[in-house]
Amino acid sequence: MYRSIFLILIFVSLTNCSGGMNAENKLLCGADQTELYLPLLKNKRVGILANPTSRISDKYLVDTLLSLGVNLKKIFAAEHGFRGNVADGIVIDDQTDNRTGLPIVSLYGKNKKPSPEQLADIDIIIFDVQDVGLRFYTFISTLHLLMEACAENGKELLVLDRPNPNGNFIDGPVLDRKFESFIGMDPIPVVHGMTIAEVARMINGEGWLKNGVSCKLYWVPCKNYLHTDSYSPPVPPSPNLPNLQAIRLYPSLAFFEGTIVSEGRGTDFPFQVFGYPGFKSGEFTFTPQTIPGFANHPKFENQKCSGTDLRNYKPQDGNWDRINLEWLILAYNDYEDKEHFFKPYFEKLAGTDQLRSDIQEGKNAEEIRERWKPGLDAFRQIRVKYLIYK
Repeated sequence: MYRSIFLILIFVSLTNCSGGMNAENKLLCGADQTELYLPLLKNKRVGILANPTSRISDKYLVDTLLSLGVNLKKIFAAEHGFRGNVADGIVIDDQTDNRTGLPIVSLYGKNKKPSPEQLADIDIIIFDVQDVGLRFYTFISTLHLLMEACAENGKELLVLDRPNPNGNFIDGPVLDRKFESFIGMDPIPVVHGMTIAEVARMINGEGWLKNGVSCKLYWVPCKNYLHTDSYSPPVPPSPNLPNLQAIRLYPSLAFFEGTIVSEGRGTDFPFQVFGYPGFKSGEFTFTPQTIPGFANHPKFENQKCSGTDLRNYKPQDGNWDRINLEWLILAYNDYEDKEHFFKPYFEKLAGTDQLRSDIQEGKNAEEIRERWKPGLDAFRQIRVKYLIYK
């Protein structure tokens, strides 16, 4: 059985770092540190799972690796596609990348897990995407299945780590296995407070891969990064998370995707507003529309919604350190046809049926949060074993 592998060169680099992001201690993502992982790729057939966030400075990582003579054989594409121009939830087909001529294998279409045939001409796969630290953000589900496929087919996986913009806190219900799906595959909370490499270490270490297999895993950590650092990704991680405000609000507003409430898809400010036609508590108005590459037939398309504008919202204490349940409770209490407020998708997002029932029973935010504590405390004890950063 394979065990996770941490290269000695990488370990030395990390232990020589200190502090956060400033002029003297510049933040370097895993991809930036080519000297640490190019030796691992030498004389190997390489695949890569990448998207527009997979860059070194302003250049695509794929282009950089090709210029350095890496034997790239194919690209794997997760949700939104390799070039990032596909809206959320839209199926992606296999294709050829026009710029490089490399075949693109979709992992968000006919299959979400690479087949043995798709891995036959690969020795090692690089995983490099910008995550936002939420269980239902599907990149970690793609990571899980990719690790599983590599383990089953004797392939290696190299994770090039990137900071988590929601990495400073842990919150939300831990996934109940009864509600396992592609938007929640592992028993972790909604906000897990880990980078993509730390999640990979946990998946391997806790034996969560099918049939107990273990992936031969390498990772290159970020340099000069701490979980308490504020980080704004230079490239939007997906079409509907265009800025740091949306990324910070996403843990709270994404629950609306499992309700009748619009979360702002189909506007210029997705995940920065919420509302619906007739929302009595909303003073702001917006009209969702189809926007190619961003939103296809969003909720209440071409209908005027009343709602709340959160584009300039900041927590009272200035700390983004918890899911805001008040907005969800407010919208539920305001909506008259309560029987139809929630959709079945809500349980998949929450990872439990308890959150819906608590809201329906009239529990307030703090009462609901009390239910989360035992699961979060247990998760923290597991999480600490796999942390790379303080």
